[in-house]
Amino acid sequence: MSDSYHKFVADSEKKAFDKTHRATVAFNISRYDAAVVRGKEQYCNLELAKERGAHIKNKVITDMAKYLTDFESAFQSRGGKVLWALDGAEAVAEVLKIVKKQQAKRVVKSKTMVTEEISLNENLEKAGIESLETDLGEYIVQLAGEKPYHIVTPAMHKSKEEVAELFNQKFGMAANSTPEQITAYVRGLLREKFVQADIGITGANFLVADIGAICLTENEGNALMTMSFPKVHIVIAGIEKLIPKMRDLDLFWPLLATHGTGQNITVYNSIVTGPRQDGETDGPEEMYVILLDNNRTEILAHKNQRRSLACIRCGACLNVCPVYKSIGGHAYGTTYSGPIGSVITPWMRGMKDFKHLSFASSLCGSCTEVCPVKINLHELLLYNRNDSVKDGYANRFDKTLMFAYKTAMGKRKYLDMLSGKSKQNMMKKFFAKSWGPRRELPDVAAKSFKELWEERREGKK
Repeated sequence: MSDSYHKFVADSEKKAFDKTHRATVAFNISRYDAAVVRGKEQYCNLELAKERGAHIKNKVITDMAKYLTDFESAFQSRGGKVLWALDGAEAVAEVLKIVKKQQAKRVVKSKTMVTEEISLNENLEKAGIESLETDLGEYIVQLAGEKPYHIVTPAMHKSKEEVAELFNQKFGMAANSTPEQITAYVRGLLREKFVQADIGITGANFLVADIGAICLTENEGNALMTMSFPKVHIVIAGIEKLIPKMRDLDLFWPLLATHGTGQNITVYNSIVTGPRQDGETDGPEEMYVILLDNNRTEILAHKNQRRSLACIRCGACLNVCPVYKSIGGHAYGTTYSGPIGSVITPWMRGMKDFKHLSFASSLCGSCTEVCPVKINLHELLLYNRNDSVKDGYANRFDKTLMFAYKTAMGKRKYLDMLSGKSKQNMMKKFFAKSWGPRRELPDVAAKSFKELWEERREGKK
């Protein structure tokens, strides 16, 4: 077993039985659940909207090369520059080239999971560049020296009391500071940073192919300021972020908002088609879009798992997943946690090290049910499991166990060879440890169904 597997088991054990942690997460997700119910009321036919979203994203997945080149051509026609990065190292190298060219010392960032994926903050700091998160949740976890806990809500695992204590330690604020006081303090601090920054870095919720635009949706306005104040704007986005046309935003923005936060539409929605043009008074002088692969084409190469590239990162599957709600986001040890993370991480970071994530699921199907673009997530987890076995990552115990099970179930006579008591003893000997110390082994009936059926038939005669 890999080191990441053993760490996952240890961290999961710790978090699953941390009552304070579970209470905080349960409270925050309960507020999300209530908001989503209200948000969905804006739809007269939500299923139809989801089907349309799924159709459009599937169309992009099957013809991604076309939409990528359409986006590149349209974006560059207005002075923007498109850079291609095969992996995280190349993406970081491109950012550092731009930083060096601009002689930049300060960078502000809006919330973007893809920069977490490539560890951009850490790499900028190594190069002596100040990199500051400007989303409130991201800023909190950056201060705490942690990674985001959730795709949409980075600090979901922290209570308001814990955040107040953090700001007391870092800035000397009162230990009983209210969320309003903390927010006001951060707002004042970040306003200065926006003005001082040399470069602004954002992600992209969507890349619109026909007009060559990046689209950002947010509630705080930090992304808007990140790309408006600095002279240079860098966008880092996965190649799967594409949608074909601008008019498709009419469908995707409400779907993302409703399933992400329960809103009808988020507060700020920006469409950016390039750097500042002649006659315009604001915006960056230079704008770059770095299109990141980082093994997304590996996912694309798999007929079944490629459906996961339709994900719009709303986080809905995390919020309904019983495993995620028990062990939390950090236990996964990946940028993308929950069901969607369990599907894509083995391909993005290696099946050998992360195959266990696809087995850490109840397969209840709730993730598939809530997905706004109808990704069959619980089925994709099964495909991952199958592929992990085909690729030779099943251990000897699993292989032996499945061979024995297949043999025993293949012929009735093998099942009839042992009595109920013998089967119970075998279960205690071979499965008690793997069954876990907190669960009782099920009792095997004294007589099998076949025996009971035959006795009943004989009684009728």
